[in-house]
Amino acid sequence: MRMPVEFRIEDILSRDRRAIARAVTALESGDERMHAIRFSVAEHVGHAHVIGVTGPPGGGKSTLVSVLIEALRARSLTVAVIAVDPSSPITGGAVLGDRIRMGAMQSDDGVFIRSLASRGHLGGLSAAAADVIDLFDAAGFDVLIVEAVGSGQSEVEITRYADTRIVICPPGLGDDVQAIKAGILEIADAFVVTKADLPDAARTEEQLKAMLALRTDQSIVPPVMKTVAVSGEGIAQLVDWLCAREHKGTRHLGSPANAARKLLSKLIRADGYARHLGLELIEASPGSATVRMEVQAHHINFNGRCHGGAIFALGDTALGLACNSYGRIATLVDGQISIASAVEGGEWLVAHAFEVSRSRKIGSYRVNITRARNGQYVAGLHGTVYLLDQSLQVEGS
Repeated sequence: MRMPVEFRIEDILSRDRRAIARAVTALESGDERMHAIRFSVAEHVGHAHVIGVTGPPGGGKSTLVSVLIEALRARSLTVAVIAVDPSSPITGGAVLGDRIRMGAMQSDDGVFIRSLASRGHLGGLSAAAADVIDLFDAAGFDVLIVEAVGSGQSEVEITRYADTRIVICPPGLGDDVQAIKAGILEIADAFVVTKADLPDAARTEEQLKAMLALRTDQSIVPPVMKTVAVSGEGIAQLVDWLCAREHKGTRHLGSPANAARKLLSKLIRADGYARHLGLELIEASPGSATVRMEVQAHHINFNGRCHGGAIFALGDTALGLACNSYGRIATLVDGQISIASAVEGGEWLVAHAFEVSRSRKIGSYRVNITRARNGQYVAGLHGTVYLLDQSLQVEGS
């Protein structure tokens, strides 16, 4: 996979701030550069401790994150922060700009802070958050703090990405029943009562402890801590607890998607025709594969457009990888393509293959082929595959 010139993987791995900033912009904009960045950093993730901070709007998330940065830096740990903000309905950009609150840390080379606009994405994060987390992880930051947009009881997407989830609970939000409602309170690895110098803080702490006492499984009970960011009260204890956590870099370990990506990377490297066409794997998971191709001179037909055979080969390769992603040989027995749009030289095409159904002997797969620059539909392919009772044998596997 070739990285764009302005996003050399070496620069990202060495924490070059300009390269990282440009790569984040590309990931957030979703342009064709995104795929090369995502694939190139995938081999270098799994080392950082990802800490998710979520809770109600105005609860003190940004202030807590600011003092956490200072405390972690005091322990010589490098820190990257992803602050997800609500979006402007006019420009789509971040409204609050949490970096303003953390401005004092911007000049520290060991700190990188980036705001992402939620842009209507549900779940408390941004659509680009997962990719940016992996980018900062690959860049070698010791700790990644992800501050979710002010959330209610169902914005729990942070559970997919964070090794440690902190739910802040400022005092005075409501009656006792609030502490036992389902949703966001169920995802916590730790509860932090912020603004603990306020009169209702002790009551909020007791409500949380009463909620935890109702749990069926008492083997693992999240701690309840109190902090006062202005004075620093409770911050050292919280950082001690975070640094003692062994749940670091676990989100990729042993994942089916990681195993599929490694297998399919070997398969496409072993495919001579895919190499001839310049096909590149950019995403993989069990039953799914995404492949891209830059339309070059050897793909062009006598009408000066991309040859239909090249488009079919792109889709067929993605389908072949998807159906073989389980490590069992699958072979195409029927394939049909419909092409809706002509493609010019120099364009990038992306083929996403996914599983429709799979039995012991037969699998059905669909492939959507789009333009990388704008997601415009180009072609669709449907294929039926026959599954053999044989394991794949790939050189180097």
